Amino acid sequence: MSKSEQWTKRPGATVDFVQYKPSPSVASNTRLARRCGLGGASLAGLLLTASPLFAQSTPRCPAPPATLEDLRGLDLDVLMNVKVTTASKSSEAASDAPGMISVITSDELRRFGGTTLRQVLERVPGLTGATTYFTDRSLVTARGDLTKAHGGHILFLINGRPSREVLEGGIASDLLEAFPINILERIEVIKGPGSVLYGSNAFSAVVNLIVQKASRDGVTLSGSAGRNGAFGTSALATLTCGDLNVVGTATFHARPDWSTPYRYPSLNDPLALDASALSNATIRDRAPSAFVGVDYKGLSVISSLTQWESANFVRGQVGGSMWRREFADVGYTAKAARNWDMGVNGTYTRNTFDGTGRANIARASRELVLEWTNFVNPTSRDRLTFGALYNHIQGHEIFRGVTPSLTTSDGARHGGAVYAQLDHRLVESWKVIGGFQANKIGALDIAVVPRAGLIWSPDQRISVKALYGKAFRAPSINETRLNHPLLAGNPNLEPETVGTFDIGVMYRQDRVEAGVNFFRSRMANSISVDTSEARLKYVNHGEATFRGFELEGKYYLSRDLFLQGSALYQTNKDGDGKRNVAPSPNAGVKAGISYQSNGLTASIFSTYDGAVKGYAATVNPGPEAHHLANAYLRLNLSRFWTSKAAKGVALFINADNITNRQVWMPDWGGNTGDTIPVNRGRTIYFGIELAIGKSAP
Repeated sequence: MSKSEQWTKRPGATVDFVQYKPSPSVASNTRLARRCGLGGASLAGLLLTASPLFAQSTPRCPAPPATLEDLRGLDLDVLMNVKVTTASKSSEAASDAPGMISVITSDELRRFGGTTLRQVLERVPGLTGATTYFTDRSLVTARGDLTKAHGGHILFLINGRPSREVLEGGIASDLLEAFPINILERIEVIKGPGSVLYGSNAFSAVVNLIVQKASRDGVTLSGSAGRNGAFGTSALATLTCGDLNVVGTATFHARPDWSTPYRYPSLNDPLALDASALSNATIRDRAPSAFVGVDYKGLSVISSLTQWESANFVRGQVGGSMWRREFADVGYTAKAARNWDMGVNGTYTRNTFDGTGRANIARASRELVLEWTNFVNPTSRDRLTFGALYNHIQGHEIFRGVTPSLTTSDGARHGGAVYAQLDHRLVESWKVIGGFQANKIGALDIAVVPRAGLIWSPDQRISVKALYGKAFRAPSINETRLNHPLLAGNPNLEPETVGTFDIGVMYRQDRVEAGVNFFRSRMANSISVDTSEARLKYVNHGEATFRGFELEGKYYLSRDLFLQGSALYQTNKDGDGKRNVAPSPNAGVKAGISYQSNGLTASIFSTYDGAVKGYAATVNPGPEAHHLANAYLRLNLSRFWTSKAAKGVALFINADNITNRQVWMPDWGGNTGDTIPVNRGRTIYFGIELAIGKSAP
């Protein structure tokens, strides 16, 4: 192979780090002899082979040269300087982006493993795992913001497209427990407001799940099992053919059923009726999922299905709950002019929820978003992002606790927005950002949320950011339309709003990345339940202010040995000065260490959360300070055996909560002043992975 055919690093590149440079003769021969590897080992290949389009003699195209093994050979500068897309909807260096950003890279995903997306996100600086009584049993909070009994203050994106639950206001349990993490290339987390570009629910954070693209044809099969019914399986298929790129996966995992004594303080609850003071709770945990993504010459289609089955805790009864989400997006990008790119997207999300026990309800809701986005570089110092969108939401809820069943919520709403953001470089080391979104939601007045910022980069190692932004969460269908015998909606609700000021300093050089962020967020128009009347009602009232700081760092001692850690401290109070209004810990520390060399990966990550204040006397175990430590061990057998039978075979162990510490958290939303069970303790999965058609990653 000649020098011109080698992988070479492009000058100044920070994401598309390498490009393949074939000699003219090689390039010419490649075009003439383009071949598509549609082997029987590839599920996608079988489907394409069976179609009439591929029934004739089809040219075959060579697999692209990039593989996970190639990525492992990249130098540390490449690994530490990943570009991001979430803050501005376009690719840029993290130090240049108008947001406080944490990235879980592909290297970190491979090193630390994990069973669920929630476990992965709990490693992110500033994010903390939490729960509620039944609405959103699995959620994460950003910077302590647990003011809602659902995850509506964090917006989840899939490849940059929003996926919202609109009936209750932002449930994300299915994503956190079922989204297939084996399909992910990286995760970008923007802490702070993101409504200027992403609209409702981009309140305290935006989490962008960015899916990998196929590097070559192949199938990776994985199976794992543990004690007491712990089980997991997945299949990942990839296909490339010229400009066509296809990835798909199907996964399923289950934790052992958790049977635990559960006490309910029912003496002061006149609605408890037959609730006993002591019962035995059995908590199931089952999570199937699927994802498929197709890219072809600017056209992209992605679709996912996530589902999670667990428990709910409503007035002393333990029932079952099932969350399900169907998501799809069709997008097309094109170049309108030399300095003007544009894209159009249609995004659809459908959520359903079924509960038994006292939460004997069935819900279904959907959202459609049509969006037009533009990226213009009017000068060498300016980048303008602007666009417009239309959305339509609809949903209903049925209460099955009476005969006949009662429709307690049924509604629909239209909305629209225009937005713009300008990034202007004053001089080489100074950059200013300004933006806004004007939105019209249903019958509400037009509202505007702004963003402004200043970024100073005195040299390539240091960046200082001062940012201010506002965000909103629109009232949900239930919050405006609910007609339950015990709780009424309010059609006059205003959106919740937040204004956040951030100042942060980031240092990055060679193998080290470290930063500190200070934040202050003031929330207004919080939507909560008024309990002063016999029939409860949703109302706008109350304010809350969160302030604190985050520390985070990453360090490659060598290409093989990697360390990372972070710390969060936050305090909060309401408008009356009452402190700790959110049932979240004030402090937390995270640390991980990973060794990866010669086919062996050995990693451990520990998360420490402080005690939740205000829950000193509970009849169940209290929300005490605790460590959650997870370990991952993987051995690639093809590194050690020359036998072809061992090529692409790997053994692995995923160990969750290795200290075997049961975790109980506040019964948030249940209004008992007590706790409910969250983590059963240690679960260990022993597994095997088989890669067909490519080297094991």
